[in-house]
Parts: sequence; structure tokens; C-alpha cells
Amino acid sequence: MMRIVFMGTPDFAVASLKALAEQGTDEIVGVFTQPDRPKGRGQKMLMTPVKEYALERGYEVYQPQRVKTPEVIELLRGLAPDLIVVAAFGQFLPKEILEMPKYGCINVHASLLPKYRGAAPIHYVILNGETKSGVTIMQMDIGMDTGDMLAKAEVEITPEMTMGELHDSLKEIGGKLLLETVEKIKRGEITPVKQNDAEATYAHLLTRDMEAIDWNLPAAEIHNKIRAFNPAPGAFTNLPGGKKLKIWRAEVACGSGSKAGEVTEVLKNGFKVACGSGGVLLVTKVQPESKKRMPAAVFCNGRGINKGDILG
Repeated sequence: MMRIVFMGTPDFAVASLKALAEQGTDEIVGVFTQPDRPKGRGQKMLMTPVKEYALERGYEVYQPQRVKTPEVIELLRGLAPDLIVVAAFGQFLPKEILEMPKYGCINVHASLLPKYRGAAPIHYVILNGETKSGVTIMQMDIGMDTGDMLAKAEVEITPEMTMGELHDSLKEIGGKLLLETVEKIKRGEITPVKQNDAEATYAHLLTRDMEAIDWNLPAAEIHNKIRAFNPAPGAFTNLPGGKKLKIWRAEVACGSGSKAGEVTEVLKNGFKVACGSGGVLLVTKVQPESKKRMPAAVFCNGRGINKGDILG
């Protein structure tokens, strides 16, 4: 039985912690996660998803602002982990921590490394129109997702798959792959594979300006953005009156339009918008400012949009 310290924060990480917990063959001696943050209009302090699950299981939870302090390093030494498992923790680990456990630190990363190193791999893989993704378990080093690869699992990205759907698929795959990898580490059956840095790409943090739809882009690129930003942060356009309209679902459609951003048709199942390169996008699910998500047809029936309107 190994002594494991787990470090993770969002929902993606819960699946890995849950897999270890339900397997029950190793002892989870501590769970590290980001501090509680204020959220929403009331700025109520919310626990991270990992903290919620860890408390349900009765694990000791630690929430340091920074792990790179003498106090936290000393705390970890006291926990005496054989292995540290990291999944979307949100902090870099210093060399002292990386070298502390007998088996080092391993990371559950939501991409097929060396592609999409960084903080937002699931968003970017859809944004770039990739047809496959996956999970890589790697041995951590001081670089950003640069360590040797220990295991990989691949998944197909279907044409209409959203970031949320891919996220949910990858988190479950990650949990299963983690268990397999931990068992192989115990048995000494792992052969680390170095990453080819020449093939590396990066998935940096998303910025607010990326959320706006540029109708001058080809329809397929806009479609990818809408999928990549669903369920968060959401891709939007501006209505003729200046109000924002979030677009949650769309598909590349037949037709043509003379001006990018022009509503070319209003149909029973939504509305068509002209895009760059002569393409057209059929919008099927939207969210008007300060309202709930709704079928685009409902929005159109309420005179929310008309043929000839220019979006942007």
C-alpha cells in the first residue's frame, strides 16, 4: 500500500481522486486544493469541487495560498508520501516537492502530450478543430507539462462535441488511466517516454476578448469556437441594439450571404448568419442578455432577431 498525497482543484480532478478513493488499495494521506473563493453576486465563499469530495470521504484537506513555502514543504515531509498525484491543481510545484516522494509526482493531463501543454487543453483542442484528444499521465518535472510520459489514452472528438462533453469524457478516462498507471508503478512495469519538444503546442489561459465572435472568419472556425466555449465561458455576438447574445449551439449550413454577420434567413429551427469565405452558420441555441438559454427559434419568435440584421 502506497501513501498518496493528492493535489487538484476543479471537477476534472475529482474523477481522479474518486478513482483512487474507490479503488481503496492505497492510503490517501492528504488532499491539497486551492483556497475557497468568493463567487456569484453575493460573493459567497465556495469550496472547490475537490475539497467537497475530499471532506465527504473524510480526508484531511489543505488549502495553502502557495505550496512553494518552507511551511508547506515541511508539512508534506511530515505526511511522508510515496507518490504525489496532481490533476489540474493550479499551482507549480517546486523542485523540493517534486523530488520528495519515493516515486515522485505524476500529473493527469487532459491532452495527448506534447500537444496542448498548459492550462486550457480541452478548450483549445476543440477551438483548433482537432478530431482526437486524450489523457496523458506524466512524471512531473520543473517545466510546464514537459515531463516524461508514463501512459496515454485516446478519444475521438465528434463534429458536434462541446468542450463540456469532451471534459466529462476525459475526466473519466483520466481516472481509469491513473489507476492503471499507479499499479504499474508499484510493479515496476513503467517505461517513461520522453516528449518530443519539437512537436509541442501550448494551450494558454483564455482571455475575455476571445469570447467575441468574428463573423469574418470561416463558418467552421466560428462553429469550433462555439463548441469550445460551451459550457464556459460562452461565445457571444452583439445584436443591432448593442446587447450581447451568447450562442451555445450552431452548425455549418448550406447557403450564402453577401456580408459577414448578416442574418440571411429566419427558420423554424433557428437563424442563418453569413460568415467569411462565403460560409453560413445555422444558430440553434442562444442566450439573450440577462435571460436563460433558449432554442434560437423561441428567440426569433419573440422578434429578437430578423432577416437582414447585422450581428457583430
